[in-house]
Amino acid sequence: MAGTLFIVAAPSGAGKTSLVGALREADPAVTVSVSHTTRPRREGEEDGAHYHFVDEATFVSLIEAGEFLEHARVFGNRYGTTRAAVERELGAGRDVILEIDWQGARQVRERMPAAVSVFVLPPSRAALEHRLRRRGQDSDTVIAERMRAAEAEMVHYDEFDYLVINDDFDRALADLRAVVRAERLRLARQSEAHADAIAGLLGGG
Repeated sequence: MAGTLFIVAAPSGAGKTSLVGALREADPAVTVSVSHTTRPRREGEEDGAHYHFVDEATFVSLIEAGEFLEHARVFGNRYGTTRAAVERELGAGRDVILEIDWQGARQVRERMPAAVSVFVLPPSRAALEHRLRRRGQDSDTVIAERMRAAEAEMVHYDEFDYLVINDDFDRALADLRAVVRAERLRLARQSEAHADAIAGLLGGG
């Protein structure tokens, strides 16, 4: 039985990466797709684990070869997910999560309509700005740019199947896990997974 493709999108600072990481730890049946990017590798990041780090020319060649399920330019860097990697995991029966922005989500939904999409929102603008500043990575100018980008991204929340508000982290994680669980309990998946048991139950006798 093939796995389910989940899309998780959010503005920068909403806690998407932390939530997905916690979900993966809590549910080993979930895998997170590793994207390609042209952005520089940060301290502590591993090639092939956090991202596949490539140069601009390599990324463009992958676009031209039609390798990407989705790709976008974010804050001057390119990000993309290869179709082959996703289909390999789904074919092995694993549920796959894509951490992407709304642009990528729209591309994936067009190419894989069965994908289940979740948008994560912060509880307020003030909370979002506080989280961005707490990172200690960006200047005031960059933070202002990220806030403007967040506004432009958040207006697309209603294009998604599910909405999670990350006010309390544990509750938001429970909500995200509930989405995954609910999708696994859909009739088609349960009917396939328990076909023999259902046949026995309905066989009379």
